[in-house]
Amino acid sequence: MKSVKSLLAASTMLAAATAVNAADVEVTHWWTSGGEAAAVAEFAKAFEEKTDHKWVDGAIAGSGGTARPIMISRITGGDPMGATQFNHGRQAEELVEAGLMRDLTEIAEKEGWKDVVKPSSLLDSCTLDGKIYCVPVNIHSQQWLWLSHKAFADAGVDVPTNWEEFVAAAPALEEAGKIPLAMGQQPWQTTLAFQVLLTALAGPDAYTRIFGDKDAEFAGGEELAKVFEAAAKAREMSAKSNIQEWNQATSMVINGEAGGQIMGDWAQGEFQVAGQTAGEDYTCLPGLGVNEVIQTGGDAFYFPVVDDEEVAAAQLELASVMMSPDTQVAFNLKKGSLPVRGDVDLEAANDCMRKGLDILAKGNIIQAPDQLMSADSLTQVNDLFVEFFNSPDMSAEDAQKRFADLIANAD
Repeated sequence: MKSVKSLLAASTMLAAATAVNAADVEVTHWWTSGGEAAAVAEFAKAFEEKTDHKWVDGAIAGSGGTARPIMISRITGGDPMGATQFNHGRQAEELVEAGLMRDLTEIAEKEGWKDVVKPSSLLDSCTLDGKIYCVPVNIHSQQWLWLSHKAFADAGVDVPTNWEEFVAAAPALEEAGKIPLAMGQQPWQTTLAFQVLLTALAGPDAYTRIFGDKDAEFAGGEELAKVFEAAAKAREMSAKSNIQEWNQATSMVINGEAGGQIMGDWAQGEFQVAGQTAGEDYTCLPGLGVNEVIQTGGDAFYFPVVDDEEVAAAQLELASVMMSPDTQVAFNLKKGSLPVRGDVDLEAANDCMRKGLDILAKGNIIQAPDQLMSADSLTQVNDLFVEFFNSPDMSAEDAQKRFADLIANAD
């Protein structure tokens, strides 16, 4: 039997070893709104409860377009963080090819990620030359129209069930002093609105032909003309928004100042923080109530190559925690997104999340633009729609012609 002295000595050595192995892991991301902050706190909580390491929050205010250049500059400049957010797709492709991102294949195979990540395209987006370089953490679809029950009640009209009814209700909303469509002026918001209109009004196949196949002739054709006309109508309905951030637009819907917002399911986190209930205070229409489809975009975390052995070991533990079933549920319930695991219990899901899960189960899915088109090409598309939504004099016809030219040269 060991003596008390030897047991104490062993305990001291174990504590010392634990202290040496514990690491501070800086995690950079652009989740700074109320709902986003509540969601990312679930990651931090799980990481610190399940490991001996510390989550050092590296939130960068603004959108991904603001944060990504900062993140990339740090990694290429030799000052890598422990983990960093990117969207599913090709945003980190060049960093991976340069050998600056950690290969996670071993832990992915050990934990059977390929067996549980649904749809498989999410993990495919993390894979380059057969190796897995990131952890997909959610499925975010941008194909939603969020509607304020208060705004429509004040205007004396029924809550719309589709885009056509929403457009028809715009005059009543304006007469009641409401802004029909709330929209911020961040570049990605205007492009998002166009992509949602495209998928809803022309159909998922049309979206894929343009962003996936780069079919410039189709992009400039008659079928897409109606999408550009709808975009011009959206421009008119949102003309008096006078806001910048997406969550400011969501707040206008929450407060009943605006009738609706075209925005991804991350808006749901803002409604939750505000204490509102889906189906009672607000309505969510996937695919604008026309073509119900889920876009398999979302967020993933990459782990830059670091020299610190303790941080390197902690990176693998963080990857495992992010993919764990209980963390997936806790995070996504707060974020408003869907989990990437197909084997988790979401009994607590609200009305909007259940709509998303049902669409996903039916297989009505499309890939996100980041999975289909390079970052440079998407930036050019973004710039066009920023100009279009801020230039009432630009006709739908002129915008479509320029769009077709961009698609012809996209990669």
